Amino acid sequence: MRNAVIKPLFVHAPSATFRVLVAAMIALGLMVADHRYHHLELVRATLETVIYPMQYAASLPAQLVRTAQGRLDHEAQLRRANDDLQHENLVLKGRLQQFESLRAENMRLRDLLGSSFDVGERVLIAEILAVDLDPYRQQVIINKGSNSGVFVGQPVLDAQAVMGQVIRVNALSSTVLLITDADHALPVESNRNGLRTIAAGKGSSQELELLYISKNADIHVGDLFVTSGMDERFPPGYPVARVKTVRQDPDNPFTTVIAEPTARLDRSREVLLVWALNLTPAVVPPALPTAAVGNVK
Repeated sequence: MRNAVIKPLFVHAPSATFRVLVAAMIALGLMVADHRYHHLELVRATLETVIYPMQYAASLPAQLVRTAQGRLDHEAQLRRANDDLQHENLVLKGRLQQFESLRAENMRLRDLLGSSFDVGERVLIAEILAVDLDPYRQQVIINKGSNSGVFVGQPVLDAQAVMGQVIRVNALSSTVLLITDADHALPVESNRNGLRTIAAGKGSSQELELLYISKNADIHVGDLFVTSGMDERFPPGYPVARVKTVRQDPDNPFTTVIAEPTARLDRSREVLLVWALNLTPAVVPPALPTAAVGNVK
């Protein structure tokens, strides 16, 4: 212990003021050297290279958030634009359905200046909410009701052809009876020669039966049948079905004709509700039971 160095009790170091002055002079000298002679460019570049990974890491979360937000906004814009285009395409297809029928009518009635067809109906797009799970019923529920002006007996189309008509209306939804339901029938006519008949549902989404066609009638596989407008409910000229089978049965006084609906009854997700110029809610008799709407059997 005697040989241990005794530490001094008081250490005499430069004062704080002196240290500040020295630091200020060094900083001033560095600034002058950098500004006048550019001696610190290499040092600055080296320091920037060293701290760049830290700067990048610090800014990376904000960049990722901005990138993700931009992609989400872009995707949302594309989705909205796609929905708008699909709706517009559906409306245009619905308005173009009658062109083929108009051409055939003009060929048969070239001496007439007018036509009973009209392509200016008001339409409303609706989505199918549910399908009736009863195998003996062909019905769907749509997301438009009386608040949107929907009424019992209103025609319902998809982008291809006639689907059915409204049989029950609530405030926010409606029930549509499809043309293939066993309780549904509507008057139709051949687009080729004007042959009139009734298209009756058979309880299958793929078949209709054309009733009361005589055995000498001019009807062939592939003939297109359209609404005739004779029921004053469906506007004339809308496609309904194409003939799939023509069969002569000895025990049947009429020709057995099976047609396939041209509407995509089992695949459509959006439908068109039609207000024809000659069709208003007042046309539907208020005392008519909803289950019998459209049944002309």
